[in-house]
Amino acid sequence: MSPSIRPAVAADGPRLAELSTQLGYPMSAEEAAARLSAVSGHADHALLVAAADGRAVGWVQVSLPRIFESQPHAEIAGLVVDEASRGRGIGNGLLGAAEAWARAKGCAAVRVRSNVLRERAHGFYGRAGYREIKTQRVFEKGL
Repeated sequence: MSPSIRPAVAADGPRLAELSTQLGYPMSAEEAAARLSAVSGHADHALLVAAADGRAVGWVQVSLPRIFESQPHAEIAGLVVDEASRGRGIGNGLLGAAEAWARAKGCAAVRVRSNVLRERAHGFYGRAGYREIKTQRVFEKGL
């Protein structure tokens, strides 16, 4: 059965936490619920879920960043497909849904950032028509 793609709902929280942990960003079900609540209901943001047999098998997060020096675009903040479901077109479906969301918001481009270590992801995005436009370093300071 081909997964359906829909907006994330509160009941998805525990499963989204599992998938996020697979991606390398561990979180508890409680943290997922709080984060989902924080991003839900904003017109400039979407968290979409690929669901098969009532179970989330992947998700994509897309938003409209407000960056002064850039033309309006959408940005994918995260995309993950369950390890057991990879290679079945689910990632392409999620990417297509994010792109459709961006088009509906008037965007002419979608950007995605990918860790330099995620070579499989780089190939995935390249095959989907994305091209590398920038290399950067990310800095963080705890507050």
